[in-house]
Amino acid sequence: MTETSNRNEINKTDHVTSIWWIVVAPTVWAVHFLASYLTAAIFCAKVADSDRSAGEVQLAVMAYTVVAIVIIAGVGWAGHRRQRDGHGRSPHDEATAADLRRLIGLSTFLLSLLSAVATIFTALVFYFVGTCH
Repeated sequence: MTETSNRNEINKTDHVTSIWWIVVAPTVWAVHFLASYLTAAIFCAKVADSDRSAGEVQLAVMAYTVVAIVIIAGVGWAGHRRQRDGHGRSPHDEATAADLRRLIGLSTFLLSLLSAVATIFTALVFYFVGTCH
């Protein structure tokens, strides 16, 4: 292939080589983080007494965590499949669409792992803290 055809192949925008896949898992973690802390803040400010436990908040955060982990796992699995596509080996540093797809897949997979760990650590705070005070 010529250099021009490689560049045209890379510049094609499709759902497989889209760079936006990389930011999905960290965005899910950020939404989980905000939803968890906003739920706790509103519950503790408006509903809870000083002696009341925050069991409802813990249940809500558990539900948020399950949804977030499922989404992050799906994105990570898709990234892993994209990274394993074809016969290429690491490093993915050639100027081909296949290497670009594998590089984006690897980056998506690794950021999904990091986002899953961050989501679990966010949820652990609510597990260990039982009251609003």
